[in-house]
Amino acid sequence: MSEVELVQPELVWDIQAELGEGPVWDAARGAVWFVDIKGRKLHRYTPATGEKRSWDTPDQTGFALPAEDGSLVCGVRGGLYRFDPDQGDFSRFQPVEEDRPQNRLNDGFVAPDGSLWFGSMDDSEQVETGALYRWFQGELTRHDDGYGVTNGPCLSPDGRTLYHHDTLKKTVLAFDHADGVISNRRVFAVTEDGYADGPSMDAAGVLHVGLFNGWGVARYAPDGTRIGKIDMPVQTVTKAAFGGPDLRDLYMTTAWLGNADKRADQPTLGGLYCTRVETPGLPQNRIRL
Repeated sequence: MSEVELVQPELVWDIQAELGEGPVWDAARGAVWFVDIKGRKLHRYTPATGEKRSWDTPDQTGFALPAEDGSLVCGVRGGLYRFDPDQGDFSRFQPVEEDRPQNRLNDGFVAPDGSLWFGSMDDSEQVETGALYRWFQGELTRHDDGYGVTNGPCLSPDGRTLYHHDTLKKTVLAFDHADGVISNRRVFAVTEDGYADGPSMDAAGVLHVGLFNGWGVARYAPDGTRIGKIDMPVQTVTKAAFGGPDLRDLYMTTAWLGNADKRADQPTLGGLYCTRVETPGLPQNRIRL
């Protein structure tokens, strides 16, 4: 399962996000969406034209994922919001964790059935009040609990394994998955060189894990063996997502959060990067509303 990195990572948007996160490929628009959680921004980059656009978000926003009607569903602190790219409007449709006001939402994923999986976390990263949720056609279910910082989840190509991170513990967890239900929680991998940040899956079943303070993206075979790393020129990689017409463009968000003192030596911290990879990713699913 070796993979050849064809080109060095290229800085495509020197946006200097405090906490860039959640890149996602929108095939219908030919664009990459991502957020700056702490900067309270939603960004869109269109590689074919070079267009760059940004919107203010209502609060800290952990993800923005495409829905079946062309809108985005955004994980904003306190709930799920619909975002209309044409009007620039946000509207909340699902409260989340009103009983945990210290929390915010973090990473998210759309399963092939159109369900939305996402995590929450303590905004101060001090206590383990984060949880893993699934939202599907109006029903919100808490599937796991007790995280400091959640990242993910994502699914294996056959949909039978769900991966989710306990980032503060540098741990990638795996669950058996069937019909929107998870079981058999277990440790899949531990990242020694950085904190396990956002995960993405390629078509061969290789898990790509952003390394916060680890200078790259780690790659894991389905049995948990680490098989490689994509090196980056900045140390805080938050997530990598596959895009482009052939799903071989790997877009990577970065951040300067926690590393403001490193910005003189790494002036492009917080930028959006892209590299070409040999194995394509999986198509981005859309949320069923």
